[in-house]
Amino acid sequence: MHRDPWILHLAFMPTHIKAPTRIEAAGTPPKLIDEYIGRVNSQTTALSIAHMRSPAGWSEPAQCPEFHEYTVVLKGLLRVEHDGGTVDVRAGEAFIAAAGERVRYSTPLDGGAEYIAVCLPAFSPDTVHRAG
Repeated sequence: MHRDPWILHLAFMPTHIKAPTRIEAAGTPPKLIDEYIGRVNSQTTALSIAHMRSPAGWSEPAQCPEFHEYTVVLKGLLRVEHDGGTVDVRAGEAFIAAAGERVRYSTPLDGGAEYIAVCLPAFSPDTVHRAG
């Protein structure tokens, strides 16, 4: 049995989400995060789905989250630094970061990147554990 009340709601009633909620992003220069499903827009704790648009030169502090993150790059290049090295994820490619893995995301090239991020369970500032 699911404990997330949103999942129970979905099991019994289709839900139309008409628009995302703009979320404040970590990193510099600022990126745009539009959360469609997650703790803010739909009060969903089981998972989150967000559309990210990060400008050229954007980077954020390293993190060691308690959630798995599945990323699909739609445009540009997303650089992912992790303890095993660095991966450049290009449009049409995906990357999976397991919970507990240290990762740092950036978009170093002109044009930045556009991507979809799915977090399981849902992203939370309390469980992302960003480096100081």
